[in-house]
Amino acid sequence: MHLTKEEEQILNGEAGETLRKALEILTALGDIYDADRLIPIKSAQIAGVSYKTIGDAGLEWISDLKGKVKVPSILNPAGMDLERWDRLDISPDFAEKQKEIVQAYEKLGIRCECTCTPYTLEGFSVSYGDHLAWSESSAVSYANSVLGARTNREGGPSALSAALLGKTANYGFHLDENRVPTVSITVECSLNGSDYGALGYVAGKLVGSRVPLLHLQDTPKTDELKALGAAMAASGAVALYHVEGVTPDACRQDFENPAEKITIERSQLDEVYESRCGAGKEPELITIGCPHCSAAELEQVAELLKGKTVSKEIWVFTSRELATRFPEYMETIENSGAKVVCDTCMVVSPATNKYSCVMVNSGKAFAYVPGMCGAEAVFGSIGACIEEALGGKERKEKREVEKGEKKGPENDKKAGGSH
Repeated sequence: MHLTKEEEQILNGEAGETLRKALEILTALGDIYDADRLIPIKSAQIAGVSYKTIGDAGLEWISDLKGKVKVPSILNPAGMDLERWDRLDISPDFAEKQKEIVQAYEKLGIRCECTCTPYTLEGFSVSYGDHLAWSESSAVSYANSVLGARTNREGGPSALSAALLGKTANYGFHLDENRVPTVSITVECSLNGSDYGALGYVAGKLVGSRVPLLHLQDTPKTDELKALGAAMAASGAVALYHVEGVTPDACRQDFENPAEKITIERSQLDEVYESRCGAGKEPELITIGCPHCSAAELEQVAELLKGKTVSKEIWVFTSRELATRFPEYMETIENSGAKVVCDTCMVVSPATNKYSCVMVNSGKAFAYVPGMCGAEAVFGSIGACIEEALGGKERKEKREVEKGEKKGPENDKKAGGSH
């Protein structure tokens, strides 16, 4: 990989040990992936923030770094709400370590708004063709696919190194030839809302790390594209996808339809919705917002909860900036007994670990919760999640009796049975 004279000096340690380490990481990646050079980036988004995932070793590594980042940089979700961490039974010891991690990043000049949706924040805009160094899987997917920017799925250390240098290695999805679709997916049913999360969960398992071109019957909204990409990145490793006639690369370029073709039917999505926890367990916790809720999603949750009281624990995750920008939604949601949680998510927080059955509105969370939280997961729309939180098991049983799915005394008589 070609280095400029200035970059060679940095690699030789002439600009300090922190930048030497950073450039060493990027050149090693460049050598592995045959990059020709380093290229400037517009911004960085850095994973490796939750104390649950990086522990003391990660904290020590970050704390030893010196200097300031060269480009606007922001953090992935931490392991707790940084302001109201005690509401989710986070231990004081965990909270102290988590605060130390965030402070260590802050000393490097990184914005400490911990979110997986940095593209929603003021002052963190992304334009078509921008080169980035982002590391959170759903944010990478959204940037590449929905915004038409260019980033690989960076690890925490490589994204931080890129932030400190303002550059990244020129390989992978920074190059035109690697952004061409390699597999075609035709969806043979209409989709709406949470269907896109279910589709992403199914498609990711089939596609792996390839670049799919999707043929859909409907035009998805941005939140639906967010859910689709997040789920494909979690159940597979999809960092870039195209939707025919919708996403920017697919609209600007006349892609040839890939030779490999996959068809997805409604029954495959229904299987995701029909997931249940074992041994007849009902959801003990309901979570909404993975990735973090947008303003439109917060408005929907607030409308569904307005004037009502939940009977189950429900957490609604969003960025702190959006929570601050829309206090009316926050008030309505929390007046119901639900909790609005910022800076973290159900996947990277230890708060989820005490539950055995969790209901989620996200294909990403549906994929990650079993492995990262040790809980079984149930998938449903935002509306279904709210309904579960409002009624719980009793409401579900009542619906089953009304539908004739569960025979009570009245249904037994109608069926000709006797007791």
